Amino acid sequence: MKPLLLIDIDGPLNPYLLLSRPGTPDGYRKYLMRPSGWTVGPALPVLLSPGHGGALLALADRYELAWATTWMAEANEWIAPPLGLPELPYIEWPSLFGGTPEGVFWKTGHVVEYAAGRPFAWIDDEITERDRAWVAAHHPARSLLRRIDPWVGLDQDDFDALAAWAGD
Repeated sequence: MKPLLLIDIDGPLNPYLLLSRPGTPDGYRKYLMRPSGWTVGPALPVLLSPGHGGALLALADRYELAWATTWMAEANEWIAPPLGLPELPYIEWPSLFGGTPEGVFWKTGHVVEYAAGRPFAWIDDEITERDRAWVAAHHPARSLLRRIDPWVGLDQDDFDALAAWAGD
């Protein structure tokens, strides 16, 4: 069974901090989106790199891809099509932004629960050393928690690290 690759959107795929700068970064396109939680005001600007879709699909021979994002099912409606990704399974968070044990990121326990003992790699912009330590203490299989800089988004080093980890 392949390990899971759990994919956050805002930060890794949508380097949202770059939206504060004028223009669109090289390799990215700006999309205006209106997911269900975004009902007031102008559409939500989202930066996506079409190259990320191909790079993720290239990892699909080593991983089972799944969304680990607050976009949940809407990731398949709004994010997957511009990236050329198929519909992916997703973590359905029982609550968003809830309290956390031992100061870990609110997603961490749910990610471990979703993985259900399987090896997994997780890309997110809010992962910390506390999350890594918590996962190491509470998850029996291998894991890679890779923090992605939300000023940069996923880059080739990240894809190389994910490919190497899955190959180990």
